Amino acid sequence: MAFSSHIFVFYFLPLFLLLYYLLPSKSNLPRNVLLLVAGYAFYAWASPWFVVVLVGSTVVTYVLSKLAVSAANRKAQTALLVIAIAANLGVLSMFKYYSFIQSNLNCLLKIAGDSTGLPVLAIALPVGLSFYSFKAISYSIDVYRGSSPPARSLLDLALYTSFFPQVMAGPIQRFGTIDPKSQQAPTFAEQLGSRRCTLNKFAQGSALFIAGFAKKVLLADTLAGLADAVFAAGSPGASDAWFGAVAYSFQLYFDFSGYSEMAVGLGLMLGFECPRNFDAPYLARSITDFWRRWHISLSSWFRDYLYIPMGGNRKSSARTYLNLAVVFLLCGLWHGANWTFIVWGAYHGLLLIIERASGRRTIYNALPRPIQVFVTFGLLMVGWVFFRSANLGDACRLLGTMFGASAAQGGSVLLAGEIYTRGSLIAVAVCALLVFQPVQAFDWSRRLTYLKVLILIALFWLSVTVMFTKSFDSFLYFQF
Repeated sequence: MAFSSHIFVFYFLPLFLLLYYLLPSKSNLPRNVLLLVAGYAFYAWASPWFVVVLVGSTVVTYVLSKLAVSAANRKAQTALLVIAIAANLGVLSMFKYYSFIQSNLNCLLKIAGDSTGLPVLAIALPVGLSFYSFKAISYSIDVYRGSSPPARSLLDLALYTSFFPQVMAGPIQRFGTIDPKSQQAPTFAEQLGSRRCTLNKFAQGSALFIAGFAKKVLLADTLAGLADAVFAAGSPGASDAWFGAVAYSFQLYFDFSGYSEMAVGLGLMLGFECPRNFDAPYLARSITDFWRRWHISLSSWFRDYLYIPMGGNRKSSARTYLNLAVVFLLCGLWHGANWTFIVWGAYHGLLLIIERASGRRTIYNALPRPIQVFVTFGLLMVGWVFFRSANLGDACRLLGTMFGASAAQGGSVLLAGEIYTRGSLIAVAVCALLVFQPVQAFDWSRRLTYLKVLILIALFWLSVTVMFTKSFDSFLYFQF
Protein backbone atom coordinates (compact mmCIF):
# COMPACT_ATOMS: atom_id res chain seq x y z
CA MET A 1 0.00 0.00 0.00
CA ALA A 2 1.49 3.31 -1.05
CA PHE A 3 0.81 6.67 0.58
CA SER A 4 -0.22 8.08 -2.81
CA SER A 5 -2.95 5.49 -3.43
CA HIS A 6 -6.65 6.16 -2.97
CA ILE A 7 -6.91 3.14 -0.66
CA PHE A 8 -4.47 4.72 1.79
CA VAL A 9 -5.69 8.32 1.48
CA PHE A 10 -9.45 7.65 1.67
CA TYR A 11 -9.75 4.38 3.61
CA PHE A 12 -6.73 3.24 5.62
CA LEU A 13 -5.56 6.61 6.98
CA PRO A 14 -8.96 8.12 7.96
CA LEU A 15 -10.09 4.89 9.64
CA PHE A 16 -6.79 4.51 11.48
CA LEU A 17 -6.75 8.14 12.68
CA LEU A 18 -10.34 7.85 13.89
CA LEU A 19 -9.52 4.77 15.97
CA TYR A 20 -6.21 6.22 17.14
CA TYR A 21 -7.77 9.39 18.56
CA LEU A 22 -10.76 7.57 20.03
CA LEU A 23 -8.43 5.53 22.22
CA PRO A 24 -7.55 6.97 25.65
CA SER A 25 -4.55 9.29 25.57
CA LYS A 26 -3.57 9.03 29.25
CA SER A 27 -1.53 5.93 28.52
CA ASN A 28 0.11 5.37 25.15
CA LEU A 29 -0.18 1.58 25.41
CA PRO A 30 -3.58 1.22 23.64
CA ARG A 31 -2.40 3.50 20.84
CA ASN A 32 0.89 1.63 20.59
CA VAL A 33 -0.97 -1.67 20.21
CA LEU A 34 -3.12 -0.14 17.48
CA LEU A 35 0.01 1.20 15.77
CA LEU A 36 1.55 -2.27 15.80
CA VAL A 37 -1.56 -3.90 14.30
CA ALA A 38 -1.84 -1.14 11.70
CA GLY A 39 1.86 -1.45 10.87
CA TYR A 40 1.62 -5.16 10.16
CA ALA A 41 -1.66 -4.75 8.24
CA PHE A 42 -0.14 -1.95 6.16
CA TYR A 43 2.97 -4.02 5.44
CA ALA A 44 1.00 -7.18 4.68
CA TRP A 45 -0.93 -5.36 1.95
CA ALA A 46 1.93 -5.99 -0.51
CA SER A 47 2.21 -9.69 0.40
CA PRO A 48 1.18 -11.32 3.71
CA TRP A 49 4.23 -13.58 3.87
CA PHE A 50 6.53 -10.53 3.93
CA VAL A 51 5.31 -10.02 7.51
CA VAL A 52 7.02 -13.28 8.50
CA VAL A 53 10.40 -11.83 7.50
CA LEU A 54 9.71 -8.59 9.39
CA VAL A 55 8.57 -10.41 12.53
CA GLY A 56 11.51 -12.82 12.35
CA SER A 57 14.03 -9.97 12.09
CA THR A 58 12.39 -8.20 15.03
CA VAL A 59 12.26 -11.23 17.32
CA VAL A 60 15.84 -12.31 16.60
CA THR A 61 17.13 -8.78 17.14
CA TYR A 62 15.18 -8.39 20.40
CA VAL A 63 16.22 -11.74 21.88
CA LEU A 64 19.91 -11.42 20.99
CA SER A 65 20.11 -7.83 22.26
CA LYS A 66 18.38 -8.80 25.50
CA LEU A 67 20.84 -11.66 25.97
CA ALA A 68 23.73 -9.30 25.22
CA VAL A 69 22.61 -6.85 27.92
CA SER A 70 22.60 -9.60 30.54
CA ALA A 71 25.75 -11.38 29.23
CA ALA A 72 28.47 -12.04 31.79
CA ASN A 73 31.32 -10.34 29.92
CA ARG A 74 32.15 -8.12 26.96
CA LYS A 75 33.34 -11.06 24.88
CA ALA A 76 29.93 -12.72 25.08
CA GLN A 77 28.21 -9.42 24.30
CA THR A 78 30.37 -8.99 21.20
CA ALA A 79 29.59 -12.52 20.03
CA LEU A 80 25.85 -11.92 20.39
CA LEU A 81 26.15 -8.59 18.53
CA VAL A 82 27.98 -10.30 15.67
CA ILE A 83 25.25 -12.96 15.48
CA ALA A 84 22.51 -10.28 15.43
CA ILE A 85 24.23 -8.33 12.65
CA ALA A 86 24.98 -11.50 10.68
CA ALA A 87 21.37 -12.66 10.98
CA ASN A 88 19.97 -9.41 9.59
CA LEU A 89 22.62 -9.10 6.88
CA GLY A 90 22.15 -12.77 6.03
CA VAL A 91 18.43 -12.35 5.42
CA LEU A 92 19.07 -9.17 3.44
CA SER A 93 21.72 -10.89 1.33
CA MET A 94 19.60 -13.95 0.64
CA PHE A 95 16.59 -12.01 -0.61
CA LYS A 96 18.39 -9.14 -2.31
CA TYR A 97 21.70 -10.48 -3.63
CA TYR A 98 21.36 -14.26 -4.02
CA SER A 99 20.17 -14.12 -7.65
CA PHE A 100 22.75 -11.43 -8.48
CA ILE A 101 25.58 -13.57 -7.11
CA GLN A 102 24.30 -16.63 -8.96
CA SER A 103 24.07 -14.75 -12.27
CA ASN A 104 27.60 -13.39 -11.96
CA LEU A 105 28.91 -16.79 -10.94
CA ASN A 106 27.37 -18.24 -14.09
CA CYS A 107 29.18 -15.61 -16.17
CA LEU A 108 32.48 -16.70 -14.63
CA LEU A 109 31.65 -20.36 -15.26
CA LYS A 110 30.82 -19.56 -18.87
CA ILE A 111 34.20 -17.85 -19.30
CA ALA A 112 35.81 -20.95 -17.78
CA GLY A 113 34.09 -23.13 -20.38
CA ASP A 114 31.00 -24.36 -18.51
CA SER A 115 28.11 -23.52 -20.83
CA THR A 116 25.36 -24.93 -18.58
CA GLY A 117 26.02 -23.03 -15.38
CA LEU A 118 23.88 -23.12 -12.27
CA PRO A 119 20.12 -22.58 -12.15
CA VAL A 120 19.33 -19.02 -11.10
CA LEU A 121 16.79 -18.92 -8.29
CA ALA A 122 14.49 -15.88 -8.49
CA ILE A 123 13.50 -14.69 -5.00
CA ALA A 124 10.90 -11.99 -4.38
CA LEU A 125 12.36 -9.08 -2.39
CA PRO A 126 10.24 -8.08 0.63
CA VAL A 127 9.40 -4.40 0.37
CA GLY A 128 11.36 -2.23 2.79
CA LEU A 129 13.75 -5.03 3.80
CA SER A 130 16.82 -2.82 3.34
CA PHE A 131 15.33 -0.16 5.61
CA TYR A 132 14.11 -2.21 8.56
CA SER A 133 17.21 -4.42 8.45
CA PHE A 134 19.35 -1.32 8.93
CA LYS A 135 17.06 -0.14 11.74
CA ALA A 136 17.47 -3.51 13.48
CA ILE A 137 21.27 -3.41 13.06
CA SER A 138 21.53 0.14 14.40
CA TYR A 139 19.44 -0.88 17.44
CA SER A 140 21.72 -3.87 18.17
CA ILE A 141 24.87 -1.75 17.87
CA ASP A 142 23.54 1.14 19.97
CA VAL A 143 22.44 -1.22 22.76
CA TYR A 144 25.84 -2.92 22.64
CA ARG A 145 27.61 0.45 22.85
CA GLY A 146 25.41 1.55 25.72
CA SER A 147 24.30 4.65 23.82
CA SER A 148 20.70 3.41 23.62
CA PRO A 149 18.56 1.72 26.26
CA PRO A 150 17.25 -1.72 25.29
CA ALA A 151 13.58 -1.89 24.36
CA ARG A 152 11.33 -2.27 27.39
CA SER A 153 9.42 -5.04 25.65
CA LEU A 154 9.13 -6.89 22.37
CA LEU A 155 6.10 -4.69 21.66
CA ASP A 156 8.29 -1.56 21.66
CA LEU A 157 10.87 -3.01 19.29
CA ALA A 158 8.18 -4.48 17.03
CA LEU A 159 6.52 -1.09 16.83
CA TYR A 160 9.88 0.51 16.00
CA THR A 161 10.59 -1.86 13.09
CA SER A 162 7.00 -1.94 11.77
CA PHE A 163 6.13 1.76 12.25
CA PHE A 164 4.02 2.14 9.12
CA PRO A 165 5.10 5.66 8.11
CA GLN A 166 8.69 4.38 7.83
CA VAL A 167 8.53 0.63 7.17
CA MET A 168 8.51 0.84 3.35
CA ALA A 169 11.23 3.40 2.64
CA GLY A 170 12.43 5.07 5.82
CA PRO A 171 13.69 7.44 7.07
CA ILE A 172 16.01 5.10 9.00
CA GLN A 173 15.26 6.54 12.42
CA ARG A 174 17.37 5.42 15.40
CA PHE A 175 15.63 3.76 18.35
CA GLY A 176 17.34 5.32 21.35
CA THR A 177 19.90 7.75 19.94
CA ILE A 178 19.67 10.95 17.95
CA ASP A 179 21.71 12.02 14.95
CA PRO A 180 22.60 15.70 15.66
CA LYS A 181 21.76 16.62 12.06
CA SER A 182 18.24 15.21 12.26
CA GLN A 183 16.80 18.19 14.18
CA GLN A 184 14.80 15.69 16.23
CA ALA A 185 14.38 16.30 19.96
CA PRO A 186 13.17 13.14 21.78
CA THR A 187 14.27 9.67 20.72
CA PHE A 188 11.83 7.16 19.24
CA ALA A 189 12.07 5.08 22.42
CA GLU A 190 11.12 8.09 24.56
CA GLN A 191 8.18 8.89 22.30
CA LEU A 192 6.83 5.35 22.61
CA GLY A 193 6.40 5.91 26.32
CA SER A 194 5.53 9.59 26.34
CA ARG A 195 4.39 11.72 23.41
CA ARG A 196 1.95 14.55 23.00
CA CYS A 197 -0.61 14.65 20.23
CA THR A 198 -1.37 18.32 19.75
CA LEU A 199 -3.41 20.26 17.23
CA ASN A 200 -0.27 22.11 16.15
CA LYS A 201 1.59 18.85 15.47
CA PHE A 202 -1.39 17.45 13.59
CA ALA A 203 -1.66 20.58 11.46
CA GLN A 204 2.06 20.60 10.65
CA GLY A 205 1.97 16.90 9.87
CA SER A 206 -1.03 17.27 7.60
CA ALA A 207 0.65 20.14 5.75
CA LEU A 208 3.86 18.15 5.27
CA PHE A 209 1.90 15.08 4.14
CA ILE A 210 -0.01 17.09 1.53
CA ALA A 211 3.19 18.75 0.30
CA GLY A 212 4.85 15.35 -0.14
CA PHE A 213 1.70 13.94 -1.74
CA ALA A 214 1.70 16.78 -4.29
CA LYS A 215 5.41 16.29 -4.99
CA LYS A 216 4.81 12.65 -5.80
CA VAL A 217 1.60 12.88 -7.83
CA LEU A 218 1.99 16.22 -9.62
CA LEU A 219 5.75 16.34 -10.23
CA ALA A 220 7.51 12.99 -9.83
CA ASP A 221 4.88 10.97 -11.69
CA THR A 222 4.73 13.54 -14.49
CA LEU A 223 8.49 13.46 -14.98
CA ALA A 224 8.52 9.64 -14.83
CA GLY A 225 7.07 9.43 -18.35
CA LEU A 226 9.74 11.76 -19.73
CA ALA A 227 12.62 9.89 -18.09
CA ASP A 228 11.23 6.49 -19.10
CA ALA A 229 10.86 7.56 -22.73
CA VAL A 230 14.46 8.81 -22.96
CA PHE A 231 16.07 5.90 -21.13
CA ALA A 232 14.08 3.40 -23.21
CA ALA A 233 14.89 5.10 -26.53
CA GLY A 234 17.38 3.35 -28.74
CA SER A 235 18.97 6.49 -30.20
CA PRO A 236 18.06 9.75 -28.48
CA GLY A 237 19.69 12.99 -29.56
CA ALA A 238 22.18 14.76 -27.28
CA SER A 239 19.64 17.34 -26.15
CA ASP A 240 17.06 14.56 -25.57
CA ALA A 241 19.56 12.60 -23.47
CA TRP A 242 20.35 15.62 -21.32
CA PHE A 243 16.65 16.42 -20.98
CA GLY A 244 15.99 12.84 -19.84
CA ALA A 245 18.83 12.97 -17.33
CA VAL A 246 17.47 16.23 -15.90
CA ALA A 247 13.95 14.79 -15.78
CA TYR A 248 15.11 11.70 -13.91
CA SER A 249 17.21 13.76 -11.47
CA PHE A 250 14.13 15.78 -10.60
CA GLN A 251 11.84 12.73 -10.60
CA LEU A 252 14.01 10.83 -8.14
CA TYR A 253 14.28 13.81 -5.80
CA PHE A 254 10.57 14.66 -5.76
CA ASP A 255 9.59 10.99 -5.52
CA PHE A 256 11.81 10.15 -2.56
CA SER A 257 11.71 13.49 -0.75
CA GLY A 258 7.93 13.45 -1.25
CA TYR A 259 7.74 10.01 0.39
CA SER A 260 10.01 11.12 3.25
CA GLU A 261 7.92 14.23 3.90
CA MET A 262 4.73 12.18 3.86
CA ALA A 263 6.33 9.78 6.37
CA VAL A 264 7.48 12.58 8.67
CA GLY A 265 4.08 14.26 8.31
CA LEU A 266 2.26 11.06 9.27
CA GLY A 267 4.53 10.72 12.28
CA LEU A 268 3.63 14.23 13.45
CA MET A 269 -0.06 13.47 13.00
CA LEU A 270 0.46 10.58 15.44
CA GLY A 271 2.50 12.67 17.88
CA PHE A 272 5.93 11.37 16.78
CA GLU A 273 8.82 13.62 15.77
CA CYS A 274 10.75 11.89 12.98
CA PRO A 275 14.06 12.94 11.43
CA ARG A 276 14.37 15.14 8.39
CA ASN A 277 15.69 13.19 5.42
CA PHE A 278 16.39 15.90 2.80
CA ASP A 279 17.77 19.42 3.01
CA ALA A 280 17.74 21.05 -0.45
CA PRO A 281 20.30 18.56 -1.87
CA TYR A 282 20.50 20.11 -5.34
CA LEU A 283 21.74 23.33 -3.77
CA ALA A 284 24.88 21.45 -2.72
CA ARG A 285 28.18 23.11 -3.63
CA SER A 286 30.12 19.84 -3.74
CA ILE A 287 29.54 16.11 -3.60
CA THR A 288 30.54 16.16 0.07
CA ASP A 289 27.90 18.82 0.69
CA PHE A 290 25.36 16.78 -1.30
CA TRP A 291 25.73 13.79 1.01
CA ARG A 292 25.07 16.03 4.00
CA ARG A 293 21.71 16.91 2.40
CA TRP A 294 20.54 13.80 0.49
CA HIS A 295 18.94 10.79 2.24
CA ILE A 296 20.38 12.07 5.52
CA SER A 297 19.29 9.06 7.56
CA LEU A 298 21.15 6.64 5.26
CA SER A 299 24.33 8.72 4.89
CA SER A 300 24.49 9.22 8.67
CA TRP A 301 23.89 5.48 9.16
CA PHE A 302 26.88 4.60 7.00
CA ARG A 303 28.93 7.29 8.74
CA ASP A 304 28.14 6.16 12.29
CA TYR A 305 28.03 2.39 11.84
CA LEU A 306 30.63 1.79 9.14
CA TYR A 307 32.84 4.76 8.23
CA ILE A 308 33.75 5.84 11.77
CA PRO A 309 34.26 2.26 13.10
CA MET A 310 36.58 1.63 10.14
CA GLY A 311 38.68 4.59 11.28
CA GLY A 312 36.97 7.42 9.43
CA ASN A 313 39.49 10.18 8.74
CA ARG A 314 41.43 9.64 11.97
CA LYS A 315 44.21 7.63 10.36
CA SER A 316 46.36 8.14 7.28
CA SER A 317 45.09 9.79 4.10
CA ALA A 318 45.35 6.48 2.25
CA ARG A 319 43.23 4.77 4.90
CA THR A 320 40.65 7.58 4.72
CA TYR A 321 40.38 7.17 0.96
CA LEU A 322 40.01 3.41 1.35
CA ASN A 323 37.28 3.91 3.94
CA LEU A 324 35.39 6.25 1.61
CA ALA A 325 35.70 3.82 -1.29
CA VAL A 326 34.44 0.87 0.76
CA VAL A 327 31.55 2.81 2.27
CA PHE A 328 30.26 4.07 -1.07
CA LEU A 329 30.70 0.75 -2.83
CA LEU A 330 28.51 -0.74 -0.11
CA CYS A 331 26.14 2.23 -0.33
CA GLY A 332 25.73 1.51 -4.04
CA LEU A 333 25.20 -2.19 -3.37
CA TRP A 334 22.63 -1.36 -0.67
CA HIS A 335 20.53 0.37 -3.32
CA GLY A 336 20.30 -2.68 -5.53
CA ALA A 337 21.79 -5.92 -6.81
CA ASN A 338 23.03 -4.55 -10.11
CA TRP A 339 26.42 -3.44 -11.42
CA THR A 340 24.88 -0.05 -12.25
CA PHE A 341 24.42 0.65 -8.53
CA ILE A 342 27.91 -0.56 -7.71
CA VAL A 343 29.40 1.74 -10.37
CA TRP A 344 27.22 4.59 -9.10
CA GLY A 345 28.56 4.05 -5.58
CA ALA A 346 32.16 3.80 -6.85
CA TYR A 347 31.64 7.01 -8.84
CA HIS A 348 30.51 8.92 -5.75
CA GLY A 349 33.31 7.41 -3.69
CA LEU A 350 35.85 8.54 -6.30
CA LEU A 351 34.44 12.09 -6.37
CA LEU A 352 34.56 12.28 -2.57
CA ILE A 353 38.15 11.03 -2.54
CA ILE A 354 39.11 13.67 -5.11
CA GLU A 355 37.43 16.38 -3.03
CA ARG A 356 39.09 15.15 0.16
CA ALA A 357 42.51 14.99 -1.53
CA SER A 358 42.10 18.47 -3.04
CA GLY A 359 41.15 20.08 0.25
CA ARG A 360 40.94 23.85 -0.02
CA ARG A 361 42.61 23.75 -3.43
CA THR A 362 39.58 22.17 -5.07
CA ILE A 363 38.14 23.89 -8.14
CA TYR A 364 34.89 24.57 -6.30
CA ASN A 365 36.54 27.23 -4.17
CA ALA A 366 37.58 29.25 -7.22
CA LEU A 367 34.03 29.43 -8.59
CA PRO A 368 31.05 31.61 -7.65
CA ARG A 369 28.42 29.78 -5.63
CA PRO A 370 25.87 29.43 -8.51
CA ILE A 371 28.58 27.83 -10.68
CA GLN A 372 29.52 25.48 -7.83
CA VAL A 373 25.89 24.36 -7.61
CA PHE A 374 25.67 23.99 -11.40
CA VAL A 375 28.86 21.90 -11.62
CA THR A 376 27.79 19.70 -8.70
CA PHE A 377 24.39 19.12 -10.26
CA GLY A 378 26.06 18.14 -13.54
CA LEU A 379 28.25 15.61 -11.75
CA LEU A 380 25.20 14.23 -9.95
CA MET A 381 23.30 13.81 -13.22
CA VAL A 382 26.11 11.68 -14.64
CA GLY A 383 25.80 9.42 -11.60
CA TRP A 384 22.01 9.28 -11.87
CA VAL A 385 22.36 7.91 -15.42
CA PHE A 386 24.06 4.82 -13.97
CA PHE A 387 21.51 4.71 -11.15
CA ARG A 388 18.54 4.70 -13.57
CA SER A 389 19.86 2.55 -16.42
CA ALA A 390 18.97 -1.13 -16.69
CA ASN A 391 22.60 -2.12 -17.30
CA LEU A 392 26.05 -0.64 -17.77
CA GLY A 393 25.80 -0.84 -21.57
CA ASP A 394 22.69 1.35 -21.62
CA ALA A 395 24.28 3.80 -19.20
CA CYS A 396 27.45 4.14 -21.29
CA ARG A 397 25.46 4.60 -24.50
CA LEU A 398 23.34 7.37 -23.02
CA LEU A 399 26.37 9.10 -21.49
CA GLY A 400 28.14 8.79 -24.85
CA THR A 401 25.22 10.56 -26.50
CA MET A 402 25.17 13.27 -23.82
CA PHE A 403 28.84 14.04 -24.35
CA GLY A 404 28.85 13.77 -28.15
CA ALA A 405 30.50 10.39 -28.53
CA SER A 406 27.60 9.00 -30.58
CA ALA A 407 25.15 10.60 -33.00
CA ALA A 408 21.37 10.31 -32.89
CA GLN A 409 19.45 8.31 -35.48
CA GLY A 410 16.07 9.03 -37.02
CA GLY A 411 14.16 8.02 -33.91
CA SER A 412 15.27 11.20 -32.18
CA VAL A 413 12.67 13.25 -34.08
CA LEU A 414 9.84 11.05 -32.83
CA LEU A 415 11.22 11.13 -29.27
CA ALA A 416 11.47 14.92 -29.31
CA GLY A 417 7.80 15.16 -30.24
CA GLU A 418 6.95 12.92 -27.28
CA ILE A 419 8.96 14.63 -24.56
CA TYR A 420 8.98 18.33 -25.48
CA THR A 421 5.31 18.98 -24.80
CA ARG A 422 3.97 22.08 -23.10
CA GLY A 423 3.09 20.09 -19.98
CA SER A 424 6.51 18.46 -19.70
CA LEU A 425 8.37 21.73 -20.17
CA ILE A 426 6.22 23.41 -17.52
CA ALA A 427 6.78 20.48 -15.13
CA VAL A 428 10.57 20.61 -15.56
CA ALA A 429 10.56 24.40 -15.10
CA VAL A 430 8.50 24.15 -11.90
CA CYS A 431 10.82 21.45 -10.57
CA ALA A 432 13.89 23.54 -11.32
CA LEU A 433 12.31 26.51 -9.56
CA LEU A 434 11.57 24.43 -6.47
CA VAL A 435 14.85 22.53 -6.13
CA PHE A 436 17.12 25.54 -6.63
CA GLN A 437 15.67 27.64 -3.83
CA PRO A 438 16.44 27.19 -0.14
CA VAL A 439 12.95 26.99 1.44
CA GLN A 440 11.88 23.36 1.37
CA ALA A 441 8.52 21.81 2.30
CA PHE A 442 9.90 20.66 5.66
CA ASP A 443 10.59 24.30 6.63
CA TRP A 444 7.59 25.80 4.83
CA SER A 445 5.11 23.69 6.80
CA ARG A 446 6.47 24.69 10.22
CA ARG A 447 4.40 27.87 10.43
CA LEU A 448 0.99 27.80 8.80
CA THR A 449 -0.96 30.85 7.70
CA TYR A 450 -4.39 31.22 6.10
CA LEU A 451 -2.75 31.64 2.71
CA LYS A 452 -0.68 28.47 3.18
CA VAL A 453 -3.80 26.55 4.20
CA LEU A 454 -5.58 27.67 1.03
CA ILE A 455 -2.55 26.61 -1.04
CA LEU A 456 -2.52 23.20 0.66
CA ILE A 457 -6.24 22.67 0.05
CA ALA A 458 -5.77 23.51 -3.63
CA LEU A 459 -2.73 21.22 -3.89
CA PHE A 460 -4.56 18.33 -2.26
CA TRP A 461 -7.62 18.74 -4.48
CA LEU A 462 -5.48 18.92 -7.62
CA SER A 463 -3.33 15.96 -6.55
CA VAL A 464 -6.36 13.78 -5.82
CA THR A 465 -7.89 14.73 -9.17
CA VAL A 466 -4.70 13.79 -11.00
CA MET A 467 -4.34 10.59 -8.94
CA PHE A 468 -7.73 9.36 -10.14
CA THR A 469 -7.09 10.23 -13.80
CA LYS A 470 -3.95 8.17 -14.36
CA SER A 471 -2.45 4.80 -13.56
CA PHE A 472 -0.70 4.25 -10.23
CA ASP A 473 3.08 4.76 -10.06
CA SER A 474 4.85 3.16 -7.10
CA PHE A 475 7.56 5.04 -5.19
CA LEU A 476 11.00 4.50 -6.71
CA TYR A 477 12.65 3.58 -3.41
CA PHE A 478 10.25 0.69 -2.83
CA GLN A 479 12.53 -1.37 -5.08
CA PHE A 480 15.50 -0.80 -2.76
